[in-house]
Amino acid sequence: MTLKTKTMKTTKHNLIASLVLLFLSAGFTQAQDQGFIYGKVTTIDGKTFEGPIRWGKEEVYWTDLFNASKEDNENLNYLSRDNIRDLDDRYNRTHHNDWGSRWGSRISEWFDGDSYHSRWNDNRHEHQFVCQFGEIKSIKPTGRERADVKLQNGQIFEVDGSGYNDVATRVRIRDKEIGEIELSWSRIEEVEFFSTPSKLNDKYGDPLYGTVVTYGGTFTGYIQWDHDERVTTDKLDGDTEDGDVSIDFGKLRSIERAGFRSIVELKSGREMELRGSNDVNSENRGIVVTDGKLGRLDIPWREFKKVTFSDDKGKQKSYDDFKKQNELTATVKTRNGESLKGKLIFDLDEEYDYEVLHGQNDDIEYLIPFRNIGKVIPKNYDNSTVILKSGESLLLGEAQDVSEKNSGLLVFVDKDRPKYVLWEDVDEIQFD
Repeated sequence: MTLKTKTMKTTKHNLIASLVLLFLSAGFTQAQDQGFIYGKVTTIDGKTFEGPIRWGKEEVYWTDLFNASKEDNENLNYLSRDNIRDLDDRYNRTHHNDWGSRWGSRISEWFDGDSYHSRWNDNRHEHQFVCQFGEIKSIKPTGRERADVKLQNGQIFEVDGSGYNDVATRVRIRDKEIGEIELSWSRIEEVEFFSTPSKLNDKYGDPLYGTVVTYGGTFTGYIQWDHDERVTTDKLDGDTEDGDVSIDFGKLRSIERAGFRSIVELKSGREMELRGSNDVNSENRGIVVTDGKLGRLDIPWREFKKVTFSDDKGKQKSYDDFKKQNELTATVKTRNGESLKGKLIFDLDEEYDYEVLHGQNDDIEYLIPFRNIGKVIPKNYDNSTVILKSGESLLLGEAQDVSEKNSGLLVFVDKDRPKYVLWEDVDEIQFD
């Protein structure tokens, strides 16, 4: 083989490799846009607007959570009067000293409304409705603080938004012809969601992605700062000795807690010390990390050490990734040796794989979709071991889902007559 032939082959291989990398790079870039919430808003007088959506001032990704409360809990119909009375007694026993608990206060912060415990006192056996926006097909306002939420599988839930900021909110949409418009709840007839185009010409920014170091561990994923800022065009506010600043998150390399202030490093290498704002001091409401295996982790400021942002953002979930919402099925082993297999209703409330389990570890709060969970093993009155389908094991506590406050399980061994299992009788739950 001549030197010329070798050179031509090498050049050809290099050209092919470059084209492959370019193709993959383009596909990777476009895939990022598919993670944004996208849809059409129809007003009460028939006008329509289509484009990427930001729900209120916060949610912008399919993995962001929609929060409300369920109007009814029909699962109570499976219980006897004695069961209901026992549940009330359990509530009084396990919640009466709970007003000052950290979990209660954090839930109140998370949902921007009344505390978890005051809500339970008014509706003892009604629970939160929580799902990722990607699960939703449409939201139709039905009142000042009410809506019908239709999922991709056709299920419809009547939800109440009292005490939550995802119902009766303003909806922003970047219409592909006129640009951004902000619509009040009273003007909305329906919001319909559908797959995001692979490439958006107008969007709210790029995702914030990075690694958060805490006193309890290190976590990598998509970042929400102060429960709010989550795209590169959002601003980090603070005071310097020279004056106030408002910096695009897209310009930041890292933020490090330093007592009641923060050390901020820009991508240029420039460092600044910021204080005087809830973005950079102890008034920060928490740093949320969304991880594909775990779900969402809510890290309080006192546990936070440092976040380092990355341009390598991985692949976000698209709307099509949420097409299926399946019933929970599991094998429940009881402490008296029974093994019950069938459809499962967890805590008399969660019955689908898109719903989330709440728990806490090292002061970090976890919201894990049931579809990510392999096993739940109660350990004592306040803690359970949660084994993910990825194999990772977590010890979670201080929340109703994983403690003695759990209202119990319904296992449909018989299609029409479920077996009610008290939480203290559960030895292990193995999800299918």
